[in-house]
Amino acid sequence: MRQQLSHLFLRRWRRIAVTLIPLVFALLHIADVLHLQVLERLDNIIYDTRLRVTMPRTLDERIVIIDIDEKSLGQVGQWPWRRDKLAALTRELFERQQVSVLGFDVVFAEADESSGLSTLRELAQGALREQPGFQEQLARLAPSLNYDALFAQSLQGRPVVLGYYLSGSDRDGITKGALPPPALPLDRLRGLPLIATSWKGYSSNIESLANTAPAAGFFNSITDEDGVVRSLPLLAEYQGQYYESLALAMFRAVIGSPEIHPGFANPVPGGTYDALQSIVLRADGRSLALPVDDQLATLIPYRGPGDARGGSFRYVSASDVLEGKLPPGQLKDQLVLVGSTAPGLLDLRVTPVGRTYPGVEAHANVLSAFLDGKNIVRPDYAIGFDALQLLCAGLLLAIALPLLSASAAVLLSGGVVTALVSVNLWLYLAHGLALPLATAVVMALLAFALNMAYGYFVESRSKRELATLFSAYVPPELVAEMVKQPEHYSMQATNRELTVMFCDMRGFTAMSERMEPLQLQALLNEVFSKLTHIIRSHRGTIDKYMGDCVMAFWGAPVATPDHAHLAVSAAMEMAQAIGQINADHRQRGLPEIGVGIGLNTGVMCVGDMGSDIRRAYTVIGDAVNLGSRLEGLSKHYGTAIVVSESAQSLAPQFVWQQMDRVRVKGKAQAVPIYQPLGKLGQVPHRQAEELEVWTQFLAAYAVQEWAQCDALLTQLREFEPNAVLHALYAERVASLRLLPFNPEWDSATNFDTK
Repeated sequence: MRQQLSHLFLRRWRRIAVTLIPLVFALLHIADVLHLQVLERLDNIIYDTRLRVTMPRTLDERIVIIDIDEKSLGQVGQWPWRRDKLAALTRELFERQQVSVLGFDVVFAEADESSGLSTLRELAQGALREQPGFQEQLARLAPSLNYDALFAQSLQGRPVVLGYYLSGSDRDGITKGALPPPALPLDRLRGLPLIATSWKGYSSNIESLANTAPAAGFFNSITDEDGVVRSLPLLAEYQGQYYESLALAMFRAVIGSPEIHPGFANPVPGGTYDALQSIVLRADGRSLALPVDDQLATLIPYRGPGDARGGSFRYVSASDVLEGKLPPGQLKDQLVLVGSTAPGLLDLRVTPVGRTYPGVEAHANVLSAFLDGKNIVRPDYAIGFDALQLLCAGLLLAIALPLLSASAAVLLSGGVVTALVSVNLWLYLAHGLALPLATAVVMALLAFALNMAYGYFVESRSKRELATLFSAYVPPELVAEMVKQPEHYSMQATNRELTVMFCDMRGFTAMSERMEPLQLQALLNEVFSKLTHIIRSHRGTIDKYMGDCVMAFWGAPVATPDHAHLAVSAAMEMAQAIGQINADHRQRGLPEIGVGIGLNTGVMCVGDMGSDIRRAYTVIGDAVNLGSRLEGLSKHYGTAIVVSESAQSLAPQFVWQQMDRVRVKGKAQAVPIYQPLGKLGQVPHRQAEELEVWTQFLAAYAVQEWAQCDALLTQLREFEPNAVLHALYAERVASLRLLPFNPEWDSATNFDTK
């Protein structure tokens, strides 16, 4: 079995190598040696499609979005609103609605210049400053007229998370407002550096608000190369410090503000880099790990299409909250995010689930996933996983496809692609792992396509050429065997042991004189078709038609160990077929025909031979010539079939009658010749008795016992009075008994003519 497999691999190594080409390119791609953007785009398409198909599209009642929508802008005024309005909004949410945590997806980077305090100060620079008690009154009214202070006071002591944004190099490192303290102090990193999104500047809240709110988080997202927002960083780096996102800060506020610790896979002391696998939240001896990718980000698990019509989160107009239209306690214990869906405020994003998706809802989706413990990440080992699935699938296809039929190759390739997709989907749904798929699927499909193309255009071409070459000579079933391994067959001449047949029709000359040409042609075609069918049904190869003679051989181009047995079987069936044809001819008034068949086995040269103008796949050699001579002897001995000893010895399944020992023209050695009487066990008892007497006769004939020969011939005539063979030997005995005893006589008959 092992040798057979090795032979198959050696025979198909070119096709295996071709099938491996997509695997090589795929590995170069994931190693970033050969960057193929089309595969990255396809991976994004697969991810987006999978995300849309698996979205729950259900309402998360734990999170509410207070929307600064077009309606609110129309009723309250254009953004930014006065801070006293925001203070009123905050008090309404905490005091009357009793929300659990409040987050702002907006930034307050500038002081509120529209406050009443500024107006009074301007007046104080004029005539009013001379009025008695004005300064004291101004000092007393100042807290209520400073809208920033009013807003800060509404935030005091409440679970509020302010938002801010980090900026890149396009802002020239501009900083504004006050950053919150780093969420991950450097002493917790144990000297190990992190890879995270890095920023050059920021725009944060004014100091009075930043110092009052207990927490703040950035609301930056990550926009992929195709302009689509698929992930949010949970931690980001600015000047060597690490700050948390709005969603992470709100989640921490919900669960009691635990500390943030790095979750290294294999921390190595001394500063050696190791990837961060998760962000670990620790408090009171308990910990919770939030998986992250190699940018300390998480994919956004979008729940639905987005905005109020998407059905993922409840949207409440900010103006309705300010006007007190909500019944008291309607938002009790819920997590509230304040953001905007108004196009003019530029917080709409392109996402996999919508072209104008509210940025605030992206944070709501991440917060919802944290609450469910089902966030999605693209792990840092994604490349290793991709390489593993590529190698497994690619090597399997490269080894198996060249050995399979087309239908089996389709099934295997389909199974491999199905397995890749199924495993990928299972890891996504069960473990929240977004792993690459496009490269492996494309590799598998290309491997199948190249394998099929090579098979069709290269191997099938050679098979078609082989079939074209041999179809005229070889039975279809043998051609089918040959095309399975076309490299084993060619027209080149080789010496092989084969069995050759010459079959000549008797009486053809007389028929040609009596019959019209078309009638003769039809008769000849009928007989040849019948005989050819018999030869091909016994795996014989038609060599040529020569007038009224058919030449065929067995054992090439397909090696056939039992070539002699098949040739003898075909010869006997052909003789029977001639008898059936003659019976039909007698009924139709057509002339009867006879047949003479000669069979010989020996080493022959077989191959494509001829001239530049015309060539044929044929056999030549002394063994072929002897077969032709034997066919000529069939008429002399009055039998349809004459077989050489070399062929007879290879067909022991038949009962044989030796007819003579002959020395044909061109051969010095005498050879015994035989005729088959039938298969073993199928010869009639009377014929078997005759054969026994005949064997005794040949023994007496060989030792020149002519009297015994006469007695035995008398017995043989009783079995078959008109046998040509018996009459032939009777004449010989009569002639030979007139001669003196010849001690050098070998009982062989010499034939000097072809």
